[in-house]
Amino acid sequence: MKTKNSQNAYNEKTTRQYISDDKPIINVSSEVETQYTWIDGKRTDEVTGYKLYFSQEGVNPFAVKFEKKPALPPFLSEVKLDKLEAIEIRSNVYFRSEGVRLVK
Repeated sequence: MKTKNSQNAYNEKTTRQYISDDKPIINVSSEVETQYTWIDGKRTDEVTGYKLYFSQEGVNPFAVKFEKKPALPPFLSEVKLDKLEAIEIRSNVYFRSEGVRLVK
C-alpha cells in the first residue's frame, strides 16, 4: 500500500488514515506465511514473524505482520485485529497486530 504521510514508528493514528473502524475487515489468506531472517542473501531458520492478508471495502488487500503465530481465520471471514498499528516507510505502509479474532 502507498503512503499518504510520513511517520517514524508504528502507531494507531497512522492506521486510522488507511483502515476504517466503521467497515468490516475480511481475511483473504488461505495460509499463514512465516517470515525468516536473511543474511547475505540466504535464509536462516530464525523466524521473525508471521503474515496474513486482509481486505476492506475501499482498500486494496494489505498484509499484517504478527510476532506470534496467529490462528488462521476461515477464508473470507470477518475479523477483528487486536492493536492494529501502521508505519509509513519510503512511501509504503506496513501493518502489524498483536492478534486476530473471528467476528461472530
